[in-house]
Amino acid sequence: MKLLVINGPSINMLGIREPDIYGKESYFALCDFIESAAKEAGVSVKLFQSNHEGAIIDTIQAAYGKFDGIVINPASYTHTSLAIADALSGVAIPTVEVHISDIMKREPFRHHSFVSAVAVKTYTGLGFEGYRKAIRYLALKEE
Repeated sequence: MKLLVINGPSINMLGIREPDIYGKESYFALCDFIESAAKEAGVSVKLFQSNHEGAIIDTIQAAYGKFDGIVINPASYTHTSLAIADALSGVAIPTVEVHISDIMKREPFRHHSFVSAVAVKTYTGLGFEGYRKAIRYLALKEE
């Protein structure tokens, strides 16, 4: 099984940006964590991060026919991007949405997710562990 993990805007600034919300671990630590979780689940994983909506959409569309599942943390695009949700819907690859922080316990404008409407599952507020759960859900159908 091949999974694509997409991280959106400012995820590359983990450990620097608002560590009280997102933690003190770096983006490189997140990448290591994801690769380890994929290995544990017996799947291959490709990592992608961009601050640009179009690059994320291009990556989703390029995944068609190449990946068995997508794990996505759309970051701030969660609340604004119908285009990312449409791209995910268009490729029809099972997708799990992940958020490091609990978006439902944050500002009201963060409570709505366009991606949740097309995702098969969402994990929020579990820190890096949400990525492990997403990988295991797609690979092993574990909750």
